[in-house]
Amino acid sequence: MRGKLAVLGGEPVIPAGMIKPWPPIDDIDRQYVLNSLEGNAHSFGPNCVELEKEFAAWNGNKFAITTNSGTAALHMAVAACGCGAGDEVIVPAYSWSSSATCVLHHNCIPVFVDIEWATMNIDVEKIEAAITEKTKAIIVVHLHGLPVNLEKVLALAKKYNLKIIEDACQAHGATFKGKKVGLLGDCAAFSFNQNKCLCSGEGGMLVTDNEEIYRAARMIWSFGETRTPVESRDYHAYALGWMYRNNDLTAAFGRSQLKKLDQYLAAQQENAAVLLEEIRNIPGLVLPVEPPGYKHNWYNFTVRVEATSAGYDGQPDEFRDKVLQALQAEGVPVGIYQRFILPRMTVFQARNAYGRGCPWDCPWARKVVYDPDDFPVAEKHARSHFGMTYPLRLPNGPEVARQVGEAFRKVFDQVSLLRDVPLKG
Repeated sequence: MRGKLAVLGGEPVIPAGMIKPWPPIDDIDRQYVLNSLEGNAHSFGPNCVELEKEFAAWNGNKFAITTNSGTAALHMAVAACGCGAGDEVIVPAYSWSSSATCVLHHNCIPVFVDIEWATMNIDVEKIEAAITEKTKAIIVVHLHGLPVNLEKVLALAKKYNLKIIEDACQAHGATFKGKKVGLLGDCAAFSFNQNKCLCSGEGGMLVTDNEEIYRAARMIWSFGETRTPVESRDYHAYALGWMYRNNDLTAAFGRSQLKKLDQYLAAQQENAAVLLEEIRNIPGLVLPVEPPGYKHNWYNFTVRVEATSAGYDGQPDEFRDKVLQALQAEGVPVGIYQRFILPRMTVFQARNAYGRGCPWDCPWARKVVYDPDDFPVAEKHARSHFGMTYPLRLPNGPEVARQVGEAFRKVFDQVSLLRDVPLKG
C-alpha cells in the first residue's frame, strides 16, 4: 500500500510545480524573437526563409515550405499530390480530425481503414482492401510519434500508382529502419503547435523531395500565385489558392527551438525509457510499443487499460475514466487525446461538409459508407486509452518520470477502491 489515494483525500505523489511547462525558454529564444520584433518584416520575412532552409537540412529534405499550421501543410499535400473532386484518399480511422478533414478541404473523399492495436497506427494489412479505382493517395499518420510501417505501404503505392502523404505532425525525428519520417513518402506535413516536439506556438512545415509537388504546394500556400513573397510577384492567381504562409515572429521562435530539438528528443527517449521500466508488468495496463526498426520520438506517451485484467468489475469505459481521474488527483497531467474515431464524427456521418451533400454527392464520387462498426480496433482504442505529453519533456528529467511511475503504481495497487469513486461531470 502506497498511502491513501489523493482522489479519496490522500496526499498526491507529485507536488504542485514539480512538472515544469513546455517548452523551455532561454536567451536563444529571446534573442531570435526580439531581433524579429525589432526588424521591419512581420509577415513572411527572413526568418521564414531561413526556417525553411534549416528545417529541410535538419530533416534531410530538398524542399520545405513553412506554413501557419500542420493542418494547412496537410491540405497543401493533398492538393499538390493531384487529388481532386471525387478522388479518394485512404486515412486511418483513428487520428486527429485534421488527418481526414484535410482531404475534404480539396473536395476529395476520405476512406477509412482500421488501426493496429499494438502500434495504434493504420493497419497496413487492411489498406489494400480499401483501394478502389478512385483512390489517389494514402495518408499515413505517425501517431504519437511512432512511425508507420512504410515498407508495406510503399509496395502498395507502387502497385496501384498512389501517392503517400506522411502526417508527421507529431513525429519530428522519428525513424523507420534508420530513415527519418518525412523522407519516406512523396511529401509530409509537420506541426509546430504549442505541444509539438518543435514548438513555435503555431505553425507547420510541408517537406518533399519532389520539385513538382513543391511547386504545386507553393501555389496552394500563397493565393494560387507562382511566385513567392520574396520574389517579384505579379499578383496573378494561376490556380485555386489559400493563404497558408507563416509569419516572421513565429518562424524566429521556431528557428531558436530547432537549434535545441535534438536535445529535446534525446531527453524524451531517456525519460520514456525510465517511465516504461517503472510501470512495466502492472496488471491491466497496456504499454506503448517500439518495434524493432522503429524509433519513437515519444511525442505522447499513450497507454490503454483493461478493466478485467486489473481486477475491476465495472464497465471498461468507466474504469478508464476513473483511473484517469485518480492519476490526475496524484498530480499526473494525463488526458484523453481523442474520444471519437473519425468515422463517428458528425461531418462524416452527415456527409455534408460543403452543404447539399458535397463532396460525397459530387458526380465524380463513388458511394462511400461510414459505419463505425467497421473499425472495432479503433473503437476499442478510443474507449480505453489515455496519455501524457509534458512529464517526459525538458526541463523535466528522469526524476519526474520516476514520480509519474510511482503515481501509476499507487493507483493500480488500489484499483478496487475506485469502484465507489464518483466520476466528475
